[in-house]
Amino acid sequence: MIKQRLAWFLTIILLAGMLMLGAAGCQKTSEQTDGNAVIKVVATNFPPYDFARQVGGDKVEVTMLVPPGAESHSYEPTPQDIIKIQNCDVFIYGGGDSDAWIDSILDAIDAPNMKKIAMMDCVQPVVEETVAGMEDEHDHDQKSSEAESSEAPEYDEHVWLDPQNAVKIVEKINSTLDEIDPDNKQTYDQNTKIYTGKLNTLDGRFKDMVAGSARKTIVVGDRFPFRYLTDAYGLSYYAAFPGCSTETEPSAATVAFLIDEVKKESIPVVFHTELSNERMADSIAESTGAVKRQLNACHNVTQQDFDSGKTYLDYMNENVDVLREALY
Repeated sequence: MIKQRLAWFLTIILLAGMLMLGAAGCQKTSEQTDGNAVIKVVATNFPPYDFARQVGGDKVEVTMLVPPGAESHSYEPTPQDIIKIQNCDVFIYGGGDSDAWIDSILDAIDAPNMKKIAMMDCVQPVVEETVAGMEDEHDHDQKSSEAESSEAPEYDEHVWLDPQNAVKIVEKINSTLDEIDPDNKQTYDQNTKIYTGKLNTLDGRFKDMVAGSARKTIVVGDRFPFRYLTDAYGLSYYAAFPGCSTETEPSAATVAFLIDEVKKESIPVVFHTELSNERMADSIAESTGAVKRQLNACHNVTQQDFDSGKTYLDYMNENVDVLREALY
């Protein structure tokens, strides 16, 4: 499987190389145009896409690689995507295991002036964990414990779900744009000041909501990409799979465990993530009388929400409201 994936990446890179050679004569980078040039920013998924457009405003052209509605964890770049990366001024990506394909592409393309921002490098990442009742992909391999002991830790990639982490990522985008486009530094700095103020207000909403809550535990009948969110506000959780799990169908034992926890702690809400099939959450809700709600991981968005201009702050403020319903 690894050899097949490597061969696929090499094929994609070769195809992209041929397309770039054909397009080189007619394309201009922002550095080759006049002083009113728009800075080209490419982001792999929705959070950095939205952060960049908040900071850059009309001075930047931001592209999101993962199409709206697509599964972020299984995304595979096209030759056209590689060309977008090749021709951008700033490239923003997660920096975790799911982005392993990026290293091969960055090694293969010729873009010495491109600025690269890995979001995980902007914050203090935490190791992905497996809590009680959660299915661990390694359980299927009897020798996994030996293999895991020699492997590097797998870090949770969903760093943007702590608003204070979002502030740090936004500030890094700000300083990067200041560096490559000093003529518009005042605009970027002012946009950043306004936006980080909104992120701090969001942080305050979460803190106030949790401080007055009757319980501190949530149940997610889905993958769990919310580690940074729960850590930030002192919440505990039960869920079916870790955040970047490739599994989507839980065992009967996992579903039964989550049902028991909902009943035992009288939890009124069971969560699912966006763009999931919701079957597990439906089953738990039907068995317990809990209501089903969406907790936004913001990894990706629907085409309708993307077209309407919905933002990270919109999704995260929705999270405050549904968590209040679950915790009060």
